[in-house]
Amino acid sequence: MLAYTGLRWGELAALRVRRVDLVRRRLLVAESVTEVNGRAVFGTPKTHQRRSVPLPRFLVEPIAAQIAGRAGDELVFTSPAGEVLRNNNFRRRVFDRAAESIGLAGLTPHELRHTAASLALAEGANVKAVQRMLGHASAAMTLDVYADLFEDDLDQVADRLDRTAGRAAADSVRTEGVGPDLDAVRPGRKQHV
Repeated sequence: MLAYTGLRWGELAALRVRRVDLVRRRLLVAESVTEVNGRAVFGTPKTHQRRSVPLPRFLVEPIAAQIAGRAGDELVFTSPAGEVLRNNNFRRRVFDRAAESIGLAGLTPHELRHTAASLALAEGANVKAVQRMLGHASAAMTLDVYADLFEDDLDQVADRLDRTAGRAAADSVRTEGVGPDLDAVRPGRKQHV
């Protein structure tokens, strides 16, 4: 979920069943949870703005199974005891071992937010759409945070300009009035080569 939606940990942990729209494939981010002095405290998301986050098709079925038969106010993801997911406990019990097992020791849940942004941008998503998905205040902020993802874009710009220049050169050869005027030879008249 984190790697494909870009949710912050607190947004994922506070996601309620009623805020999952499987038909439209959207998650409504309206709440977040943080831990203060060992207590889970619910509040608004970081930007204090609700947002709609797209849910990739391949996640619909697993999420549908996750929320089946659950009341609208229940949390989508919970601890084994049915309580709010706490980042430190989840990391210690599940996440860190899973990351290490695939050769990504040291990976954090927050870094999966960057993964989501990277995947979206690599697939050609509009920066404004990624901004809205991540809940950034502006597209400029998204560009500033993820500027390093655009380094390869410089090569792509050069490649596109090369193709454009090549097409322009080919077009000039085909342009009327440029090159030999083959229509100038009238029928019946012998052309000297």
